[in-house]
Amino acid sequence: MVVQVRGVVLPEREQRSFWIDGDVLRTEPVPGAELVVDGGWLLPGLVDVHTHPGSESHDKPFEDETLRRHLTDHRDAGVLLVRTPGTAAPMPAWVDDAPDLPRVRSAGRWLATPGRFFPGVGRDVREDELSGAAVEEAQASSGWTKIIGDWRWNEPAVPLDILTAAVAAVHAAGGKVSVHCQTSEGCRNAVLAGADSLEHGMHLDPALLDRMARQGTALVPTLAVFGAGAEEMRADERTPSRESWLRGWDGMPGNVRAAHEAGVTVLAGTDSFPCGTIADETAWLARAGVPTEAAVGAASWTARSWLGLPGLVEGAPADLIAFDTDPTLDPRALRHPSRIILRGRVIA
Repeated sequence: MVVQVRGVVLPEREQRSFWIDGDVLRTEPVPGAELVVDGGWLLPGLVDVHTHPGSESHDKPFEDETLRRHLTDHRDAGVLLVRTPGTAAPMPAWVDDAPDLPRVRSAGRWLATPGRFFPGVGRDVREDELSGAAVEEAQASSGWTKIIGDWRWNEPAVPLDILTAAVAAVHAAGGKVSVHCQTSEGCRNAVLAGADSLEHGMHLDPALLDRMARQGTALVPTLAVFGAGAEEMRADERTPSRESWLRGWDGMPGNVRAAHEAGVTVLAGTDSFPCGTIADETAWLARAGVPTEAAVGAASWTARSWLGLPGLVEGAPADLIAFDTDPTLDPRALRHPSRIILRGRVIA
């Protein structure tokens, strides 16, 4: 059955009509189509670029049932595309063909060198194995690989030459690299190595922002998950680790605002549970000083473009959400989509 939607398309702010035939948006009218959206604001489906569906903690196994539940939670919140920057196990093949679940861009298993990350979670490799493993994981996934670039606050990050070689190898194979980094050295090495995205970016030196913008390195700050734990951390006993964490957190909102102003692509990712809370991350981006429209774009059209997908245009995938209220004027609207259409199917 062909359906029709019409409304004001964001970010262009143009009144448009689309006819959905299968999994594709069409601009040519189709007689007899059922009108399922009449008015309001239309957005490309929301995106969470940093989420780990499939397991809720590092001591629990990755399970298909949990993965399906997490992806369903995302979908019901209007998140129709997710990027999983690292998993504990390979993403199952059925995900790509599931008609009722969000599209997934996976990054294979986390890659951790000795002493970095939780032992046995993801794929543990020696530093001299990192480049080969990074290529293997990129080729076994959606083209992304995730490297744990640093870990504890007082321990060294992956050496710059090792990380640079791994990024170059993945790029030569046609893939992309995201780097977990929460120390100043880890962030510095990730930027200088030419990583495609910094995950978290705590303690990021603002002097690196212009370079990030020039080379196209995106920042995924995952502010909401840090913000959720900030008050608890402040109440803890004073330790060097606590002080380092709080210094990093206190600088993150200003860094995120400065990154946007420098032309860095800032994107929305939750890195937390329950899944389907991308509206909270968007609110944190706006609170940090990212203009509201850019904050919404970080969870919609900007993120989709960054992942290689178009917005609401002829021939695009039929993934869209409708709102009664303009979410770029009132971000709270993101929590209340009036219509969700995924892969051409009306979900809600």
